[in-house]
Order: sequence, then structure tokens, then C-alpha cells
Amino acid sequence: MSPTNTLASATSPYLRQHADNPVHWQQWGPDALAMAAERDVPILLSVGYAACHWCHVMAHESFADGEVAAAMNADFVCIKVDREERPDIDAVYMNATVALTGQGGWPMTCFLTPDGRPFFCGTYYPKPQFLQLLAAVSETWRTRRADVEQAGERIAGELRSMSTGLPRGGPAVQAETCDNAVAALLADEDRANGGFGRAPKFPPSALLEALLRNHERTGTPTPLATVTRACDAMARGGLYDQLAGGFARYSVDSAWVVPHFEKMLYDNALLLRVYAHWARRTADPLARRVAGETAHFLLEELRRDAMLVSSLDADAAGREGLTYVWTPGQLREVLGEGDGRWAAELFDVTDTGTFEGGTSVLQLRADPDDTARFDAVRTVLRAARQTRPQPGRDDKVVTAWNGLAITALAEAAFALGQPELLSAAIECARAITSLHVVDGRLRRASLGGVVGESAAILEDHAALATGLLTLHQATGERAWLDAATALLDVALDHFADPDQPGRWFDVADDAEQLMLRPADPLDGATPSGASLMAEALQLAAHLASGERARRYAAAAESTLSSAAVLLTRAPRSAGHWLAVAESAVRGPIQIAVACEAPDSELLAAARALAPGGAIVVGGPADSAEFLLDRPRVDGRDAAYVCRGRTCDLPVTSVEDLAAALGPSV
Repeated sequence: MSPTNTLASATSPYLRQHADNPVHWQQWGPDALAMAAERDVPILLSVGYAACHWCHVMAHESFADGEVAAAMNADFVCIKVDREERPDIDAVYMNATVALTGQGGWPMTCFLTPDGRPFFCGTYYPKPQFLQLLAAVSETWRTRRADVEQAGERIAGELRSMSTGLPRGGPAVQAETCDNAVAALLADEDRANGGFGRAPKFPPSALLEALLRNHERTGTPTPLATVTRACDAMARGGLYDQLAGGFARYSVDSAWVVPHFEKMLYDNALLLRVYAHWARRTADPLARRVAGETAHFLLEELRRDAMLVSSLDADAAGREGLTYVWTPGQLREVLGEGDGRWAAELFDVTDTGTFEGGTSVLQLRADPDDTARFDAVRTVLRAARQTRPQPGRDDKVVTAWNGLAITALAEAAFALGQPELLSAAIECARAITSLHVVDGRLRRASLGGVVGESAAILEDHAALATGLLTLHQATGERAWLDAATALLDVALDHFADPDQPGRWFDVADDAEQLMLRPADPLDGATPSGASLMAEALQLAAHLASGERARRYAAAAESTLSSAAVLLTRAPRSAGHWLAVAESAVRGPIQIAVACEAPDSELLAAARALAPGGAIVVGGPADSAEFLLDRPRVDGRDAAYVCRGRTCDLPVTSVEDLAAALGPSV
């Protein structure tokens, strides 16, 4: 039977977008690999994701084109992969692409031998070049097969040698390690524009969280000033949606003016956490507003069936940014002459424009004095924008990203005084743990209530465990602790390297075996699975009890020690590691509040004053492991502040608690 396009049955919206292509796309799996072996032809692997602009461009130019499809179908088995659903496959072949070309990106285009070894890799190709490439690869496969096989074996061997992870062992992370890493980061800041590096510029969420924690530990003002510059610049530029909240994935320029317009769940979850902590620490009005609007964006635009879906597209009706950009005339048409001119000046919308065709991305360089007019104008513009073509939405639910959002929503609930955010986090966690745990094992993703076959990876276990541990602290419910420790036990049994304590593989030992087993410790757009696991283990070590707690503590220590070399040599790629390390060198701080009422003033103060990464548990004495033998004092609520396994005497006033939680250096 001749192959046909099989993507209509996929659980990935990205794959379904290609179900009508004339290309005979296959989903990754043993059947597709067997087909390549039986036909004795190379595999053409195309990897992308639903919100990717250039993925759409290549799909329109090439994959929907009959001439290109005929060439692909004739000489290749064509496999389409959603990088968000199968990050393990993406990681393996992105390493190959970067090794062979010096750069990566999506769509990723790789040519493989039938057993999966890459021999030629690239990213986006316009149609003419792609047709030439297809012909050249096909000719080479027919006439120089031995050379292709040798190249594939050599590349596979080099990739395996590169995938050894961090060096074995490492010194314990000390305060000096953190301070040196922070000094290196501060020296690398773009002080003119905020953030780090040049265009394209991505939100440095994990780095900002780490700098906040360093400031809270040391009292040094410089890290906080760096956070303030970055957060202010991102929130006032085009990266932030000035009408409806939420951040785009990155800025194409160094000043945060023009975004690449897709909005990702993971970015907004990580940035919500940063802005909530910035608001908690400083009470800055911009921080509070942006954190609140970002949370609202998550719950209004990305929530489906209590869970959060993956992304909004960069494009609408085939044009990038169409939904979001404005001209002065459009503002006047919607708002009238007076408000239109006022809005154009306020949002920096000019006749010249900042984007294509003289349009402008809205910016807000300063909050206006007339807040009522500001709110009214934004309401009208939001309504008008809804009448435009809207970006596509990837409704796939990814476990790890929901875990990040659960943590951020719960922490933002206390930082902003918005308990409805905690309720949303609880509902999300209930839905995820109900749907994505199948026969005791976690799955990566679902679509429309149907869970996919892809096994969860390390980041899924770690991010969700951290979210559940955050809910355990927020609610006192034992079920969240039990669910989190079950995930951590699976991770320790199936993802930890038994031969090298502190090293983690990104895929389980009983998952599908690819060309190599990824083990990438570097933090990127999202924290690495290993650094997320360090955070989860650090929390669980102090919330669990007995042998389990000791096992978590040992794993947390070895995991963090393994990253000391990253913190020393490459702190820009170790933002989340640094955030976890900042907590670790303080103990981490744990606060047990013995109280009878859930609305205890002292418990609320503990949650407001606790530095990032601290552990806060409250309730009646002996109601949780951390509250054993910690009663109220003289009929008053009492807070017990501990660092590691050493605890101070209890305090009963907010003032004394604040003093106990001050900088430690």
C-alpha cells in the first residue's frame, strides 16, 4: 500500500495543520522508520511548532506545493514532528543541526538514514533552494551511499560524545559562587535598554528571578536595579501587549520595541513569577499592574477546561502581527479625533511606524496621569481589535508549562492579594493530575481532553512537582505533597544517572530509545529539566519526612553541586540554577507559622515577606510535618524561621518576623 498523509489523527494541532498537505507526512514512530528501511530511502524530518512564523512560511511555499510534495514523496519518507510534543526528538536533531551549521532554529529540516542517523541538516529553505536540496540529497543517496552512511555514523558518534552532560561531581555551591555569578551577569547587562545581549532579545526570566533572590539575600541594591531596568523596559515596550496583557516570545531589536508576536504559555508563566516577586519586593505599581494583567491573560486567553494551552500564533490571516499593530489613522477612526491623537502620542504610534507598512507596535513609555481615560481607551481598543483576524491558538496542553503556571499563579495570588489566582492554580493542578497521569506514569501532552502517547520528560516531572509542592504550602493539603513526591520518586528511579549522582537524563530509561539519550543541563527559554528538578527536590527535602526527605536532600545537593561549573563559567545559561542556588545557600529559609485561622495576619505576613524560594507552611501545630512540635506561643500565632536544619526562636509579631527574614550577608 502506498503511503498517505497520516497527520489527521495526531494529537498535535501543529501536525494537524499539515494534514491537508500533498506531502505524505508520517508521525514519528516505528512504523515510519520501518517504512524508510523497507523503501531504502532517507528520512526527511521536519520539526516545528504551531506558533512558529517561518514554519508557516515554509509550509505555504513548499509543503502545500504539488511540485515540492512530489519530489518529497518520491525519494523520502517524510516525518513531521511537533517540537513541543516531542522535545526529545527536537533536542537530538537540533544538536546535530547546530553542530553541522553553527546555528539552529525552526522549521528544522534534517535528512536521516533509515535508522535515524543525520547526515545533512538545516532550517528554513525557500522553495527554489529546497527543490535543489531535495534533488542533491536524492542523487547523493543513490550514487554515494557509502559516503552518506559514513557521514551519518561519524555525526552520530560525535553527538554521543557531546552528550555527557556536566562534569562528574563538583564543589558544593557557596554564597561566593552565587555572588561571582551575579557579578558576571551584572557586567553583561545592557544598561541602555535593559536585559542582556543583543537582538534578537529574549526575556531573561530565570536570570531576573535569580537576581531578585540575590538582592533579598544580600541587600545589595545593584541586582534589584538591574531587575527594575529589565522589567520596566519589557513592560513598556512592544514585547508586552499594552491592551490585553501578556508577553510575546522575543523582541527582534535590542530595545524591546518590535516583538516576534507569538505568545507562549511558558514565557508568560515565567514572567508572571518574576513580576509578582518584583511587586512583592518593591510594591512598584507597574509591577503589580503587569503581573495582574499577565495572570489575566493566561486565564482569559489560554485556559481551556481548567488547564492552560500552549500558545497564540504570531500570524493572523497569513500576516505576522496583523492583530496587534496600529496606524494613527486607525486610532482616530476607533477612538475619535481627540482620544485618537492622545492615544497615538501615549502609545508612540507615528506616521513612520515601527513595523511593516507604516504600522506601529504599541508602546507605553510612561503611565498617564489620567488613569480613567487610559482605562477607557484601552477598553475601546481591545474591543476594536477583537473584530480583526485573530491569531491561531495551539490548544495542546503541555504538562511542564502548566506546572510552571501553577507555581506562578499560586505565588502571584499571595504577592498581589488575589486569591482567585490560587483557585485557578488548584483547578489546573487537579485537571492535569487527573488527565495526564496514566497507569501511574506521567504523559507529556493532551489535546481536547485526549492524552497523547508521548511519555513525559524530566521537565514535566520537575515543573509539575514544584507546582504541587507550592500548592501544598498554600493550602496545607497533604494530597498535593503525596502527588509531588510520587512524581519525584519516578524521576529518581527513571531519569537520574545511577553512575553519576547529580546528573539527569531528559528522557526516562524505559522511554523510546533514540539515537542518543538527551541530557542537557543548560537553561534556555525555559529552565532545564535538571535545574527544575533541583528546585523540586530542594522543596521536597523540607516538606517530606523520614527516609524520603533524606533521599531528596541528597539528590538536591548532588544535583546543585553538579552545576557549580555552569555557575562559574556560563551564568547566562544557568539562570534557574542560580535562583535555586540562591535559595540553597540560605538554608533554604523555611517558615512554619502555627496558627488556628487560615487568615492569620502572621501567616499572611510570612508569605508576603518570604524571599523567593523560601518554604512557608501554616496551620495548627502538628497539622503538617513541618509544624510538628511547633505550637502557638502564649495564645498568639507564632512563626518559626529555620535555615536548613537550624531554627530560630519563635516570633509572634510581624515586625520581628520581618527582622528575622532580612538580608543574611
